[in-house]
Amino acid sequence: MKNKKIFIIQISIIIIFLILWELLTLINIVPTFLFSSPKLILKTIISLIKDGSLLIHIYITLTEVILSFTLGIALAFIIAIILYEMPTLSKILEPFFTMLNSMPKVALGPLLIIIFGANKMTIIIMAILINMIVSMLNIYNGLNECNQKYIKIMNIFHATKYQKLKMLVIPQAKM
Repeated sequence: MKNKKIFIIQISIIIIFLILWELLTLINIVPTFLFSSPKLILKTIISLIKDGSLLIHIYITLTEVILSFTLGIALAFIIAIILYEMPTLSKILEPFFTMLNSMPKVALGPLLIIIFGANKMTIIIMAILINMIVSMLNIYNGLNECNQKYIKIMNIFHATKYQKLKMLVIPQAKM
């Protein structure tokens, strides 16, 4: 009974939000050019369903998202490992990564459109940049959380850098 009540309240909040949003667009407090309106969004969805292009748009968007996040995470992982293995390079680049992380990545959008044009590749590059910097910093910090006592033990057994990374640092990383 309690879960049903919570669900009804959650649905009510969504309905109230949509009604308020629609009302604010009708009285021009929220410009439909920037935020559209629930009614216009519904009309567009119905139109896309009727002409059969909704699934095509969903497929394109999912492809871009999956590709961007996969490439972003892979690049972030590689860069984080390089920085972990090269502490001097990490110290040199740390202020630049901090600066890039604090910068609103969406601000790069117009610059990327000028460089690459308004196309699928630009969207993917933008999503990779947004994802990669944050992921790389988190992965790098996770790698550095490795217990130094365990690393000393592996050093006693003459473990290679690769063995320490593969068998200890990566599995123990708190990402």
